[in-house]
Amino acid sequence: MPKAGIIYNDVKPIAERVAIEIKDKLTASGWEVTLATGVGGMLGYPNPHSPICHTPIDGLTPPGFDSEMKFVVVLGGDGTVLAASRQAAPCGIPLLAVNTGHMGFLTETYLNHLPEAIEKLIAGDYEVEERIMLTVKVFRQENVLWEALCLNEMTLHREPLTSMCHFEIVVGSHAPIDIAADGVIISTPTGSTAYSLSAGGPVITPGVPVLQLVPICPHSLASRALVFPDSEPVNIYPVNTPRLVMVVDGNAGCYVLPDDRVYLERSHYSAKFVRLQPPEFFRILREKLGWGLPHIAKPSSVELP
Repeated sequence: MPKAGIIYNDVKPIAERVAIEIKDKLTASGWEVTLATGVGGMLGYPNPHSPICHTPIDGLTPPGFDSEMKFVVVLGGDGTVLAASRQAAPCGIPLLAVNTGHMGFLTETYLNHLPEAIEKLIAGDYEVEERIMLTVKVFRQENVLWEALCLNEMTLHREPLTSMCHFEIVVGSHAPIDIAADGVIISTPTGSTAYSLSAGGPVITPGVPVLQLVPICPHSLASRALVFPDSEPVNIYPVNTPRLVMVVDGNAGCYVLPDDRVYLERSHYSAKFVRLQPPEFFRILREKLGWGLPHIAKPSSVELP
């Protein structure tokens, strides 16, 4: 019996209702289906009384999910997709992301196209696109305090955000970089259209094997976005007191003290997405962000006398 999973945003009644409908349809077609909510992929927010909310990377996989699953249907917005990517990546399960939110930059289809999408899933008529993920760890005296999978970006800043921070950053075996800014972002190509884009970083197409470092409101004109190979790990040493806060994928993170070290590297896990048609990144940029749309009339091709 083939197996499938469903992850849905239980805050949205429509997502829960559709999840049950999909389960009934797949079950009637001879599938074994396991339901889970996106809450299980949330990392937990720190607070002064609980500065570290730590769940191991492999501990976010929902009960009943395993590598034998053919696919997982995700019902929600980009936040649910980010959470689901952490839940499914350790098992290597492809995600079909169905938009029930607003932007839906990471989603593949909409609710009104869902019946056709399910038919394609059952028939195996789809491609799988892989996106790199980051392993993010916080070390204190070489002990791992916190770890997470990251699909978009890791952000490190002071509370409140509008306050100067100082960082020493080592990329691979290169010389240390000193940056004074409101914070720093380490982004994957997938995350290049998220927070790092708003902070002035470039858009990077998903297939390029790079990461980028983007200072947030840097104090120096010389501090600009840096793109480097994803084979090079990154170590960040904060020099601020009393502490900084780290946020992964806009979801959650932990506090980072001056003697701590933030370590990032390309994960051996990847996020896998079901594509019902060949991936076309520029089309998504145009539809979601308006990139490449004409803003002025083009010159006439008719030659004037």
